[in-house]
Amino acid sequence: MRRILLTAAVATTAALTLTACGTTEPAADDNAKKSGERITLTDANGAKVELDGPAKKVVATEWNVVENLISLGVDPAGVADVKGYKTWGTAVPLKNEPKDIGTRGEPSMDTVASLKPDLVVVTNDLPPAAVKQLRKVAPVLELRAADASDQIGRMNTNLDLIAKATGTTEQAEKVKKRFDAKVAEGKKALADADLDGAKFAFADGYVVSKQVSIRPFTSGSLIGAVNEKIGLKNAWTVKGDKNYGLGTTDVEGLTKLGDVRFAYIGNDGDKNSTPFTGVLAKDSVWKSLPFVKKGNVHRLPDGIWMFGGPESMGKYIDSVVEALTK
Repeated sequence: MRRILLTAAVATTAALTLTACGTTEPAADDNAKKSGERITLTDANGAKVELDGPAKKVVATEWNVVENLISLGVDPAGVADVKGYKTWGTAVPLKNEPKDIGTRGEPSMDTVASLKPDLVVVTNDLPPAAVKQLRKVAPVLELRAADASDQIGRMNTNLDLIAKATGTTEQAEKVKKRFDAKVAEGKKALADADLDGAKFAFADGYVVSKQVSIRPFTSGSLIGAVNEKIGLKNAWTVKGDKNYGLGTTDVEGLTKLGDVRFAYIGNDGDKNSTPFTGVLAKDSVWKSLPFVKKGNVHRLPDGIWMFGGPESMGKYIDSVVEALTK
């Protein structure tokens, strides 16, 4: 039920119901790496995860996990949909050639088992039955993929849990500090350009069966939370889901935005993800929108994963500031 790339989140957000935990005992750190001290973690599903020491050979079933591993200096041994990650995760590219373990929704248990991983990191996007199977192969750390009540907090908690499991907590602190610095820089740049409090709408879109769907990123989305951190006002009034903070609308729904600045991310590697420069380019409603008439439509660079970690969000901040201030 999950499509590769953008449409995957639409098909799965309604199924994400597990709550986050994020507690650890004891914390893994560089001393554990040296001593081989056992690591005990409590994952988002409340399960205890026991490791003999920091995990070295790690398999990841979701792209935000892949990004976090790379950011922490851990090259994943196995990745779900490697081609898709290379298309959408270019902000934090792979440094190795991991084994493709299948799709993000249906990883191959045999392939994962053949890698003999120390740890498999999944999110609660993965069906419980698949998680149960993976636990027979190796220790599994399950993360909550998203939380509309605190997306940035969830992003950092997930990074910290992976860092504790891999003995890279010092690097995690550096990654978080870089993100905080990007937020401060972005906020200042927008304020200097008299854009503090500017009304802003971010969306993505896709074409399915010749029908255009537009997905608003509300204040509850990760992108929305980052936008507000740098001083932009979210112009969407539609309601987002409780996990990803994503809404749904069509081109007529865009008429409710009024005079705003509008941005989106598409991908030339997925032609169905670029309706704003595709089928909508000739649509009379789209062409009548105030922000379209004024040229306040910005396509941000391909390959920034909109559900990623601190590094992707740092790249996003750079791109949106450049787009709005040039």
